[in-house]
Amino acid sequence: MRVRAVVVLLSLAACASASVVPAAARPAARPASGGTTFSHVVVDGGKDVVFGLTTRRTVTIGWTAEDPDGVAASWAYLWHGPDTDDADGILPLYPPAGRCAAASADRTTVTCEVSFVVDPARDLRHDGLAGTWKVLASAQDGGDDWTETDVAGTTRLQRLAEVTVNASPEPVKKGRTLTVTGGLTRADWERGGYGGYQGQSVRLQFRKKGGSAYTTLKTVRSGSRGVLRTTTVARTDGYFRFLFPGTATTGPATAAGDFVDVR
Repeated sequence: MRVRAVVVLLSLAACASASVVPAAARPAARPASGGTTFSHVVVDGGKDVVFGLTTRRTVTIGWTAEDPDGVAASWAYLWHGPDTDDADGILPLYPPAGRCAAASADRTTVTCEVSFVVDPARDLRHDGLAGTWKVLASAQDGGDDWTETDVAGTTRLQRLAEVTVNASPEPVKKGRTLTVTGGLTRADWERGGYGGYQGQSVRLQFRKKGGSAYTTLKTVRSGSRGVLRTTTVARTDGYFRFLFPGTATTGPATAAGDFVDVR
């Protein structure tokens, strides 16, 4: 069954007034090609949105709506799944109206924005929700016709990753072998904890003491339970760290540098 959330419509002509319109009471939406068009759809400034286990985040959607009959109201929300009929996630569950400002004197073009809080403990209950989410945008024009575009834009909601590092022995003689270990984990939304992320490419990097930039020495792959282990040659005093660039479902992570005294 297609999920149709109750929406609050904010009139551009009288921004202080609002009405609640159940989906069943709406006129049928017109195809986007024959009604309002949506553009410049951006979620959180175009950046991926990363969630841990409990920290809430405010997510913002911005867009432009244009209609030759004028735009009376517009709103948008995020959904996840193969299509809107089988969506397994909607954020927020009750989409609020967008705060829209006229970009033209006749209000045929408006710029809109809506913000809402996402609580991962409540809204992201299974790991399959990590990845690409779509933006559904809707509008009501000046003649009370409706337009709805299921995929007006996209964004990625990702699981938070953490990576650790330890280089030993410390201190070490110049030219000797250093063993660098660590671990790569990520948020498990289903179990409410962090689990090892194995089979991932992670960069071992080094920054010379007094330097400002890290250089990649090699790339290693995380093993069982996300364990990281490799070796390198000690050449000079400096900091070692692991850097995980992230994946489609998991955000990037960088370990704090571990200083090694080379004698």
